[in-house]
Amino acid sequence: MSRFHPVDRQTGYLLPPSLDEWLPEDHLARFVVEVVDGLELSALEKAYAGRGSAAYHPSVLLALLVYGYANGVFSSRKIERATYDSVAFRFIAAGTHPDHDTLASFRRRFLDELAGLFVQVLEMAREMKLLKLGTVSLDGTKIKANASRHSALSHGHIEQLEIQLKAEVESLLAMAEQADQSAVADGMNLPEEIARRQARLEAMACAKAKIEARAKERFEKEQAEYEAKLARREQKAKESGKKPGGKPPKPPAVGPKAQDQLNLTDEQSRIMPVAGGGFEQAYNAQAAVDTDSMLVVGLGVTQACNDKEQVLPMLEQLAALPASLGRPLALAADTGFYSARNVEACAAQGIDPFIAIKREQHHRAPLERFTEPGALPADATPAQAMAHKLKTKAGRTLYALRKQTVEPVFGIIKSVLGFRQFSLRGLKKVTGEWALICLAWNLKRMAVLRPQ
Repeated sequence: MSRFHPVDRQTGYLLPPSLDEWLPEDHLARFVVEVVDGLELSALEKAYAGRGSAAYHPSVLLALLVYGYANGVFSSRKIERATYDSVAFRFIAAGTHPDHDTLASFRRRFLDELAGLFVQVLEMAREMKLLKLGTVSLDGTKIKANASRHSALSHGHIEQLEIQLKAEVESLLAMAEQADQSAVADGMNLPEEIARRQARLEAMACAKAKIEARAKERFEKEQAEYEAKLARREQKAKESGKKPGGKPPKPPAVGPKAQDQLNLTDEQSRIMPVAGGGFEQAYNAQAAVDTDSMLVVGLGVTQACNDKEQVLPMLEQLAALPASLGRPLALAADTGFYSARNVEACAAQGIDPFIAIKREQHHRAPLERFTEPGALPADATPAQAMAHKLKTKAGRTLYALRKQTVEPVFGIIKSVLGFRQFSLRGLKKVTGEWALICLAWNLKRMAVLRPQ
């Protein structure tokens, strides 16, 4: 008598199998289907339902994408394959197999609608008593663009290449005009070589024009800031009757800089410094995370390397959330977000800011952790007041929440789920894809937090 379980792959089922029996009750796939089925998708249904053959229901395609992103499967081809290979994906698709073109076009077409779905999921989290806004942590992380940094051309390099390519075109034209073609190498097609270089020159001329347009926009912005600084200095001089101290502001330079770049694959991405050193063609993805639940409550993507200009857009986004979610009481962010303007903006919305003004030492004196700082001088600057607040026990405790909330969320998304590069191109599309991965993270987190 055999001591092993019998292996029989030939006998058919006596009764039709049920997909509902193939997954555990607490499986993430069940939770994703339950949440997506509870979303208001009527606008999506009207926009997606067209003429011709019957289409897959938007809830099925959305659930497949969300579950895929929540498990590190971002390719539409891999999701299609998983509907055959994976029990969870087969359960979500209800035994159907949407092809990769359908999934990819659906994702590309309805990225804008994900913002509304993102807020709906937050409201579901509130109804499940998993979310109540209090302290929010804000941070940014660099996500690689779907483009190589080697596809980027700088304005200075374009000017050098133009000289080189024009000389090559003239040389090839002169060679083509010669009656004796003996100098032409075997297999060399002069018209094709000339056309290739002329096309390259046209592409570089287009890139050069776009770089110059960017430089013009930057100059107008910097010129306005320069004039505002001059006006403040003049006002200060009139009020004090003295010449203001410090160097006067330097006027901005007109025209593009030699290092100004444009990527030929994704022109809206930028060369950005990344952690650990080096540079990548990337976008700067932002997220505001609730410190109690670790749910993402605000998101955005920017082309700026610096985080200093990202506080005001995030405050506007948090203010636009439904009142039922509550209002943030405090905001913690690292030194990259600090400016007096950002502190004032937080205070104007009734949010207590905890923004570091400089990098902190890793190894402090032992007594600093258990003592309160001295009294704050009456004439303290905003920077001194913020530094004093962060040295208090309450300030240190609240600021410490940043490292154990928003940074772990980024770490899990990038290192565990493997989302280190956008699949789409262009600022608008990558913003939608960032919303999709944050939506997937929220559902994954809610599945953990929900009462069993």
